[in-house]
Amino acid sequence: MTTRALVVTSSILGAQGQSLALADHFTARSKERAALEITRRDLVVDELPHLGVDELSSWQVPAAERTPEQRALAGRSDGLIDELKAHDVLVLSVPLYNLGIPSQLKAWFDRVLRAGETFRYTDKGPQGLVEGKRAVILAARGGQYAGSELDSQTPHLKSMLGLIGITDVTVVFAEGLAMGEGHRDASLKEARQAIDGLVTTL
Repeated sequence: MTTRALVVTSSILGAQGQSLALADHFTARSKERAALEITRRDLVVDELPHLGVDELSSWQVPAAERTPEQRALAGRSDGLIDELKAHDVLVLSVPLYNLGIPSQLKAWFDRVLRAGETFRYTDKGPQGLVEGKRAVILAARGGQYAGSELDSQTPHLKSMLGLIGITDVTVVFAEGLAMGEGHRDASLKEARQAIDGLVTTL
């Protein structure tokens, strides 16, 4: 049985980005497994615009009643949601920018976190509609933040994933990458080893 993994990258540094290097390592290891199929989406190469009111409003119009412009606008979100639902594992390759996620990744989340499609409101609060999936976060950071009050990124990502029903989340950290060559090399080696072990469980 084939497992499909969607790898979403968001580094603005291209080939120099350490989070992208982690995604590349994950992809390379995954290709060694015949039962693991990979789809890559680079949110910098295929950048989404910030969500605007016209696009948001297009979601509220029944599909059969949308204008051509509204169909095109709604199609962005529809396509990303369909892509997410078609995969078993979501892999987010995430650099840390000013203690947060890249705006490109936020634009992606703004379109896949959609009431009525990936979650719904109930009298007991939001209920996720994207169930039975795993998520992996590959987090690359210049400093050391995991487990500290400065790491607002990890809870934010887990909360957004949880909103749509993805609660099985594994985080691989590569930290201290700007704290000297020795520290960087050791941290990346540890992260790659963690990825190697993780791929065998997918």
